[in-house]
Amino acid sequence: MQDYVIRLDQAGMGDVDKVGGKNASLGEMIHQLKDAGVKVPGGFATTAHAYRDFLQHNGLVDKINDLLESLDCNDTRALAETGRTLREWIMAGEFQPDLQAAIDQAYQEMSEGKDIAVAVRSSATAEDLPDASFAGQQETYLNIRGLDNIKEAIKSVFASLYNDRAISYRVHRGFIHSEVALSAGIQRMVRSETGASGVMFTLDTESGFKQVVFITAAYGLGETVVQGAVNPDEFYVYKPTLNLGAPAILRRSLGSKAIKMIYGGEGNTANAVQTVDVPREDRDRFCINDADVEALARIAVIIEKHYGRPMDIEWAKDGDDGELYIVQARPETVRSQSSSAVMERYLLKEKGKVLVEGRSIGHRIGSGPVRIVDSIDQMHEVQPGDVLVTDMTDPDWEPVMKRAAAIITNRGGRTCHAAIIARELGIPAIVGCGDATDRLNNNQLVTVSCAEGDTGRAYEGKLAFEHQTSSVESMPVLPFEIMMNVGNPDRAFDFQSLPNAGVGLARLEFIINRMIGVHPKALLNFEQQPRDIKQIINRRIAGYASPVDFYVDKLVEGISTLAAAFYPRKVIVRMSDFKSNEYGHLIGGDRYEPAEENPMLGFRGAARYISETFQDCFELECRALKRVRDEMKLTNVEIMVPFVRTVGEARQVVELLARNGLKRGENGLRLIMMCEIPSNALLADEFLQYFDGFSIGSNDLTQLTLGLDRDSGIIAHLFDERNDAVKKLLAMAIKACKDADKYIGICGQGPSDHPDFARWLMDQGITSVSLNPDSVMDTWFFLANDKGQP
Repeated sequence: MQDYVIRLDQAGMGDVDKVGGKNASLGEMIHQLKDAGVKVPGGFATTAHAYRDFLQHNGLVDKINDLLESLDCNDTRALAETGRTLREWIMAGEFQPDLQAAIDQAYQEMSEGKDIAVAVRSSATAEDLPDASFAGQQETYLNIRGLDNIKEAIKSVFASLYNDRAISYRVHRGFIHSEVALSAGIQRMVRSETGASGVMFTLDTESGFKQVVFITAAYGLGETVVQGAVNPDEFYVYKPTLNLGAPAILRRSLGSKAIKMIYGGEGNTANAVQTVDVPREDRDRFCINDADVEALARIAVIIEKHYGRPMDIEWAKDGDDGELYIVQARPETVRSQSSSAVMERYLLKEKGKVLVEGRSIGHRIGSGPVRIVDSIDQMHEVQPGDVLVTDMTDPDWEPVMKRAAAIITNRGGRTCHAAIIARELGIPAIVGCGDATDRLNNNQLVTVSCAEGDTGRAYEGKLAFEHQTSSVESMPVLPFEIMMNVGNPDRAFDFQSLPNAGVGLARLEFIINRMIGVHPKALLNFEQQPRDIKQIINRRIAGYASPVDFYVDKLVEGISTLAAAFYPRKVIVRMSDFKSNEYGHLIGGDRYEPAEENPMLGFRGAARYISETFQDCFELECRALKRVRDEMKLTNVEIMVPFVRTVGEARQVVELLARNGLKRGENGLRLIMMCEIPSNALLADEFLQYFDGFSIGSNDLTQLTLGLDRDSGIIAHLFDERNDAVKKLLAMAIKACKDADKYIGICGQGPSDHPDFARWLMDQGITSVSLNPDSVMDTWFFLANDKGQP
C-alpha cells in the first residue's frame, strides 16, 4: 500500500520521481521548515507507481502512446480532439483495488472520521525543474468533500496530464510523454475563501532583481490569481531591510479585485467552488495588511534560502484563524535562468496613439495584426505574427501563444500562469487592460510595448523599435564615475543591472506626476475641494489612510524603490522642481498656482520651498525622505536642492531641511546643490559653505548663460552645452569643488547627447557624469577609447 500512497510529511525533495515536484516540495517544507515558521497544510499523495499501474490496469499505456505518436501539436484542432479522447479514456477507467484501499485508509487517517474539505492538486514527475515551470499544465480541484468526490477528483487530476496545454508544453520543452507520471496531492483546505491568497516570487519577475520579494494578493481562493481571472494587489518587499527588522515594503499597487472564488455547495469537481463579485468597499482597500505582507516576505526568504534558488510560491491566508499557509513552492524558471552578463534592451524609436494600457510582462516589443479570440475553440484562427487579444489567457492557450508576436488581455496579473508562460516563451504581454477586446479590432495593426516600465502600452500602427544587446562582463576602467538619471521607479530594478555608480539624479517631480498626480495643497486641504475634485482624489487615494498619508506614502514608495534598487550605491534625490504651470496641471493645482508669463524663471526650486505658501507642501517631501533614510535604513539616499538663486536662499533652505529632521551630516546625510544658474558658478565658494557638493544642471545653465528659452523651437538650434561661455562656468564650478574637496557631478542632458562633451568633463576632473540609461553603454565605451571614437 505504501507503493501507492504516501503521507506528505513522509515525502521530500528526494521523492520527485515518486510524487512529482509539487508534492515533494510540500513534504520537504512540512518536515524541514515547520520549526522556521512555515505552515503547510498536511495530507497525502498518490504515487507515480499508482498512476502507471492505473494505466496498465485499464489497458491504456499502448493506446495513449500510439495516439500521441501520430499527433501534430501545431494542428490545434487535432490537438484538442486527441486530448479530449485521452481524458475520456482515463475518466472511464477504474482504480485498481489496492489503490482504492490505499486512498480509503489514507483519507480515514487524515480526516479522523470528520467531514473535511480538501484540495486535490496535480504533481507531475517532470514538473518544477529548475529550467521548466510546467505552470498550470495540470488541474487543481478545491473544496472537495466526501471520499467518492475525492476519488473522482484524483481521476480528473490523472486525466489532466493530457490537457491540450500539457501535451503541447511537453512537446515544446522536449519531454517524452511516456516518461512523465502524475501524482495527486490531497491536502487539507485553507479557508482563504474568507481571507485572501496569491502568489509570490523571491525576485522581480520582470527584471530578475533578486533583492526583493514580489507578492500578489486577492480575496478568496487562490485560483483567480493563478488563472489570471482577477487583477490583484501587488507588493514589493526589500530583503536586506526585512532582515534588519526595518520597514521593508517598497511598493504597493491596488488591484481591482473585482471577483473572488468561494466554496460552492456540492463538494464535487463540478460545483465545489463558485465565483462572486467583490463589494466596492473591499475592492478599494488592500486585501492584506502590511504585517501580512512582511510576514509573507519572511516566509518566502526562508523557503528560498532552504532551496538555494529563486522560488515561485503560492500562499493562502485563512480567514478563520488568521494564519498564513504555503500551498505550493517551486523553482522560478525564467528570470533566474537569464544571463546577467548580457543586457537586452528594446527601445521604441517613435511614439503613436495609445489604444490600451495594462501591466507589462517582460521588457520586449512586438507588433502585428490584432486577432481577437473569445474562446479556446477559436485558437486555430491565430496565425504566426498575430497579436493575440482575449479576455483572459490561461495555460490552455499555450499551444498558440508561441505563434503570437504579442498578447493582450482584459484580466490577469503579473504572476498568473499565462504571464509565466509568456515570459518563458519570450513573448511581450500586457495583462489586466480591462477592455482591450472592446477597444481593439480584428486585423488592426498595433505595436505592443512592454519596454517602458510597469505599464504596457498598445500603440496604433506598426512603430519602429530597436533591439540592443550589450555585454557588461568587462567594462573598461574610467577615471570618473558614470551614474544614471532615473526618475521612473518602475524601471529601477531593470536599470540597476547596467554598469553604474548609482543614481546622479532622481527627480521627485517624476514620482509626484506619475504615482500621485494630485497637487499637495489639494490633499492638505481636501475638505475644501469641490465635490468633483474630491471624487477624483478619493479614487486616487483608495487603500491609503488619508489624503496626506497617500502623498507621503507614495513618495516613500517611489524613493525607497530607487534607493533599494541601487543600494549601497548613492541615489541623489532632487526635491521637487515643478514650475508653476506644471504644478497647475496636477489635479486641484489650478487653485493654488500663480499665472506666470515665464514659469521657467519664476516660482520654482529653493524660492518655492522657503515661501510661506509652500512650506507645508515641502514638509511632506521632507517627511518622506526622512522615513526612507531613518526608518527604512536606506541611507544611500542623498538630497539635492534645485534652482538656488542666492546664497541667502541656500542658507534658508538648509535650515528648513534641518528643522524637518534632515540635518546635513546627521546619519551620514549629504546635501547636494544643483549648479544651474551662473551665480552658482560665480559664487561657488560661498554656496559650498552650505552644501557637500554640486551637481551641474547643464540644461538650465546653458539656457541662463546664453539667454535663450530652451522650450522655444525658434531658437533651439542655438542651444548647445558645449558653448565656450557655458564651459567657462562649468570649469569654475568644477575647480571650486575640487579645491574644497567636495563632490562635483553633472546630471544634465548634455553628456548623454554629446559623448565629446562627456570627454571634456572627464578631462576637467569631474567626479561623476550622470547619463540617461540608454546612453550609458555607448558613452562608457566612447570615453574609454583613447581616440574618442565610438
